[in-house]
Amino acid sequence: MNRFLFPRWTNKFLALLGIFALAGAGYAGTMFLGVTDDVTLNPGYQPTQPVPFSHKIHAGELKMDCRYCHVNVEKAAHASVPPTATCINCHSPIGPDGAPALSAVHPASEKLRAVHQSWESGESIPWVRIHKLPDFVYFNHAAHVTRGVSCVSCHGRIDTMEKVYQAKELSMAWCIDCHSNPAEHIREVADVTKLDWEPPEGQTRAEIGQALIDEKGIHPRTNCAVCHR
Repeated sequence: MNRFLFPRWTNKFLALLGIFALAGAGYAGTMFLGVTDDVTLNPGYQPTQPVPFSHKIHAGELKMDCRYCHVNVEKAAHASVPPTATCINCHSPIGPDGAPALSAVHPASEKLRAVHQSWESGESIPWVRIHKLPDFVYFNHAAHVTRGVSCVSCHGRIDTMEKVYQAKELSMAWCIDCHSNPAEHIREVADVTKLDWEPPEGQTRAEIGQALIDEKGIHPRTNCAVCHR
């Protein structure tokens, strides 16, 4: 009885199989490192910024609206980092004549050196991103903000943070839970940036949120295509 032998050209499949195996292992490793990275998943991530900007002072004590700095938060997918020109509106450096060109809020402060250097050189301040999702996840700030999801739901009480940190998990399960039970996170659009907002006496967040959901027809989807496009 003759033994069956595969044609020699099938030997090429062994090399291809090895390549696919290595590619698969690399992909799995990258995915694992990405979804478990501190920047993506772990609450408490708190990098040091080039400028010690205090949200507690600006958003908390001074009651500055989030949209003064993050101008695109209700218009685009990204909230955007404020340009140096926004900071200079209040914190302009001392000019050659010994007086600040614009508003004179702490013009000689050493803490604002990076801001003044950026203004003079035209180079951006190297801010360190804190809230970062994997590249394969699509998140639209405007879609959430314009439907009554407050900054607090994803970022926590930013107005109480001297140094900003990642307050929420930002995991897939965390997002799906909010989409499945959105009532607690929905409020009037006018109250979205009021980080210390509390519901009127006799009402709960869930009751207010559910009423707005019914009124405006807000139905967050939970299928994969919402975030993975």
